[in-house]
Amino acid sequence: MARYTFGFIGVGNMGSALARAAVKHLAPEEVLVSNRTAAKAEALAALLGCAAGDNAMVAENAQYIFLGVKPQMMAGLLEELGPALARRTDPFVLVTMAAGLTMERIAAMAGGDYPVIRIMPNTPCAVGAGVVLYDANPRVTAEQLVFFTRAMAGAGLLDRLEERLIDAGSAVAGCGPAFLSLFLEALADGGVSCGLPRQKALAYAAKMAEGTAKLMLETGQHPGVMKDAVCSPAGSTIAGVRALEQRGFRAAAMDAVIAAMERNRELGK
Repeated sequence: MARYTFGFIGVGNMGSALARAAVKHLAPEEVLVSNRTAAKAEALAALLGCAAGDNAMVAENAQYIFLGVKPQMMAGLLEELGPALARRTDPFVLVTMAAGLTMERIAAMAGGDYPVIRIMPNTPCAVGAGVVLYDANPRVTAEQLVFFTRAMAGAGLLDRLEERLIDAGSAVAGCGPAFLSLFLEALADGGVSCGLPRQKALAYAAKMAEGTAKLMLETGQHPGVMKDAVCSPAGSTIAGVRALEQRGFRAAAMDAVIAAMERNRELGK
């Protein structure tokens, strides 16, 4: 039987964020991490109180094997892991977070008709405020999927999405933190231009974004209605909205999501 519940291969930004989320619901001794640079895995293991090992150790001993490598590296990794996976007689699930690669392709690269869960998480998972989009192939049992979602609940919102839509969902939720960070930085730059100290401008922008998102989620209001509520006739907010619209703000945001989705699809070819 598997010695570890979750095993993470690759502990870059996303892999480490998910490992941090996992230990909120799993005992640290149930988690195993590995990385191409062993020192990085060892440092994370020391921080979380979990175990560190190599890729083969994860493949041989984890119930849920998280494949946290770039799409271009996936074929090589799964070729490396294939023999260890083929030798296993106990249940295991491959968990892929590689953009563009379908569950069918992951199983084929691994050399077997294996259970696969495909996830697209985002970096706020590290603080329990993330989004994890997921789907599973028919080889994943209902019990395995329920356990997975419960164990990963510390990451934030887990939402099942048909695999055909995951590239689009990832362009919003997965790439969105970068887009929002650009906007927050720009807002802070504007504040600094108006005389605010840099740290105050950054703090105001971040807290405003957090509060606005919370207001929308808790009230169910459409963002257009929320925008209208702040825009007084001939006021300062509508003047700012006009400046954004003159520079194509909404069209640029839409184009960013579409470009990200198209790139996700290219990565799967």
